[in-house]
Amino acid sequence: MTAYAARRDGYVDLASYAPIGDGRTVALVAHDGAIDWFPLPDLDSPPVFARLLDAEGGGYIELQPVDDFEVERAYIPGTPLLQTTFTTATGAVRVTDSLNVGSTGALPWTELARRIESLDGAVDMHWSVTPGTMLGTASPWVHESPHGPVISVAEYSIGVRSNRAMERRSNGQRRISGRFTARDGSDDVVAVVATWNEPLRMPQVESVRKNLELTREHWRRWSELLQYEGPYRDDVHRSALILKLLEHGPSGSIAAAATTSLPENPEGRKNYDYRFAWLRDASYALTALIWLGEQEDVHAAVSWLLRLTRRQSPKLHVLNRLHGDVPPSAVRTFDVPGWRGIGPVVAGNEASDQLQLGVYRDIFDMVRAYSDSGNIIDAATGRMLADLADTLCDLWRRRDAGMWELPEQRHYTSSKMACWDALDCAVALAESGTIEGNTARWKEERDAIREFIEHECWSSDRQAYTWYAGSDELDTSVVLHAMTGYERGARMSSTLDALRDELGRGPLFYRYSGMEHEESAFVACSFWMVAALASVGRMSEARSLMDEALALSNDVGSLAEMVDPESGAFMGNLPQALSHLALLTAALALVEESDERTP
Repeated sequence: MTAYAARRDGYVDLASYAPIGDGRTVALVAHDGAIDWFPLPDLDSPPVFARLLDAEGGGYIELQPVDDFEVERAYIPGTPLLQTTFTTATGAVRVTDSLNVGSTGALPWTELARRIESLDGAVDMHWSVTPGTMLGTASPWVHESPHGPVISVAEYSIGVRSNRAMERRSNGQRRISGRFTARDGSDDVVAVVATWNEPLRMPQVESVRKNLELTREHWRRWSELLQYEGPYRDDVHRSALILKLLEHGPSGSIAAAATTSLPENPEGRKNYDYRFAWLRDASYALTALIWLGEQEDVHAAVSWLLRLTRRQSPKLHVLNRLHGDVPPSAVRTFDVPGWRGIGPVVAGNEASDQLQLGVYRDIFDMVRAYSDSGNIIDAATGRMLADLADTLCDLWRRRDAGMWELPEQRHYTSSKMACWDALDCAVALAESGTIEGNTARWKEERDAIREFIEHECWSSDRQAYTWYAGSDELDTSVVLHAMTGYERGARMSSTLDALRDELGRGPLFYRYSGMEHEESAFVACSFWMVAALASVGRMSEARSLMDEALALSNDVGSLAEMVDPESGAFMGNLPQALSHLALLTAALALVEESDERTP
């Protein structure tokens, strides 16, 4: 049994949450059986259930024993279906949580299935569906329909199906709830179905059961496509599944995280909305999925990303809405307290209009990986890539906001390294016949970038590549370019030592100099360091750090954005795509730099 902290003022520790999803949205299930975060119908929709950010008015879906209980939980292997076993003094039950798909794929409505199986003795169970105020913007109510009670919240209609009686509607007619006893091998279902601005589908309980089984098989078939039998197999497969949960099926985009406004700092201030598609994350995810042998999602996501790039070229936006629209740079603030009262709670992200030179590298790196795996780049995309390379030949000399989306425009080292890699990829694509362009100019500018980095971004005193030109401070994102191949020799190796000395805290790392005073450690940096150590040939250190870094996940293998080095507590939005992508990158590097190669 895993020990979990009890709710405090309505909130649980962030490590308590396990994600489930259906290809459009993600629900977060706490250890006590409560779903405290559940946007409908898409991940970036206003959250009808948001106790995660508002204990009093946020809303939740509850299912747990009436009496005190202990908890053990795990995903069904090869799936994101969560099984939670509750053990009380009188017996035990197993709850399986699933966001269902149907016989032909995604359902045209949202369907949450909660199956309750009696394992031993008799356990009194309580459940409730209590919608919230959508971050203080709507007022839910329950009304009668010819087919049972229905919850209405703004344009949403929510129904409940169960083979057990719905005993009461309380809390000012704002909740549907019930109680029953699981005993003698009983097998019960409580299902929540929802639609937006359309008729409400109310499936029969047996239809929900059937969809749950279809969902399990759907995910198992997908997992069987992953071609990886190397070290850390379970962790690799679980991270791939979590990335799949963050994919927005209708468009092919990938969200950076499932949540908004979870604090990076216990004092607040650094709260951001991550329910957008970053070009960087999409590129990293596609490279990882190509490596794992996935095909359908890779093609859909590559096509989405290239369509988006053609539409925006040559000025690429750092992030986009999941459907592909450019989000407004204005951030909206909601009058709710935030997780454990640490606000603000926001929607939107100011980084959408920033210049980040790294996004050009992301596009070229993804296209190169897609082409190298045996696919054809169409002529229109080829012309667009040549234009981007020409644009970058001028653009690299500008200051930018860097990978960390900072307000200070500087000549960030990792941005310049990304420009070098982008032009290096462009040259390789041209030499392979994939695209046509002015390779002589691309090579000359690529070499000029390297000369700038080696003279302006290297500190002889620190024996390290620095955060930005003319600085002696450090930035962990530089280690990404051991993997790109910019530098795998003595200079990168000594940079890793400097970073571990200044920014390392055990297996954890702060993003850049001074961040220990502003935020928690950034989980992705730990796995990037693993990959970088492997890339420079320090395999024993890489494996040791990998083992330590894997312990940063919670009991079901989910990773947050940040971890407090002192307490080990999760901080920031979750599950975080970049953390899981970095884990896959580390595993890939360990395989590539050893004899343990995957087929």
